[in-house]
Amino acid sequence: MSIINISHAEITTFILVGMPGLEYAHIWISIPMCSMYLIALLGNCTILFIIKTEPSLHEPVYYFLSMLTLSDTGLSFSSLPTMLRIFLFKASEISANAYFAQQFFIHGFTALESSVLLIMSFDRVLAIHNPLRYSSLLTTLRVAQIGIVCFFKSFFLVLPFPFTLRMLKYCKKCQLSHSYCLHQDVVKLACSDNQIDVIYGFFGALCLMVDFMLIAVSYILILKTVLGIASQKEELKALNTCVSHICAVIIFYLPIINLAIVHPFVQHVSPLFNVLMTNVLLLVPPLMNPIVYCVKTRQIRVKVVAKLCQKQIY
Repeated sequence: MSIINISHAEITTFILVGMPGLEYAHIWISIPMCSMYLIALLGNCTILFIIKTEPSLHEPVYYFLSMLTLSDTGLSFSSLPTMLRIFLFKASEISANAYFAQQFFIHGFTALESSVLLIMSFDRVLAIHNPLRYSSLLTTLRVAQIGIVCFFKSFFLVLPFPFTLRMLKYCKKCQLSHSYCLHQDVVKLACSDNQIDVIYGFFGALCLMVDFMLIAVSYILILKTVLGIASQKEELKALNTCVSHICAVIIFYLPIINLAIVHPFVQHVSPLFNVLMTNVLLLVPPLMNPIVYCVKTRQIRVKVVAKLCQKQIY
């Protein structure tokens, strides 16, 4: 059990959890978990390599895909240390400063992925609604500027988290309810006034929901444009360019929406279910996004197969 000097409000450690009720099987759970991390890393690095080395893929849509891939990779590396320590080495303690740092990066990369999915939806709107001006509007410089704005916006959004959490006094038990560090998980342990943290945490979650709503609006505009196309073949062709992005949106937002619905009833939900859903949020998008884009995007699939065949020849 971690030690807290309540009189000085000095935090030493927090206790993370693995799979509640399945502690005896942690070493076996670590095998598929490590496999998922390795496959996610391999898939994301492959997409980045293909986009970087193929001049034909130096287009806005693939630059945005690179941003999504980088955010997925950052999300994986942010959660990897504590999850491996818990499941491989049964080391569940984490220092307060390490906890605050990890939750900053996890929430930062989550916000970044949400922002990237939003600009990818705007990219699809522009490509379908105004294809003739697409290249002139989304130049390489403009794409880079959009990427930089998204990066700073996402991390500045969560920048107050570590500092406001560090100012709270924690005099309750330090047993947390997840395998990695989350803002909302530690706020509820505070015995001092945490109203500011709760409100700002809600504001951060609201920003993600605003991104989701804007993505939904983008697809309403896309459908309106597509339905105005005379040829059914052209309609299907236009919609097919959005399939990969729609899959990425569902993979990312479905666990978040599920957790938002379950959270008010968390006392009545199995702790194992809660942990599984939060692990899905971090593990599945980095794993599935490269697979979805390699399978559904012909240009990337062809280049990946060509690289593999070229290596076999040599």
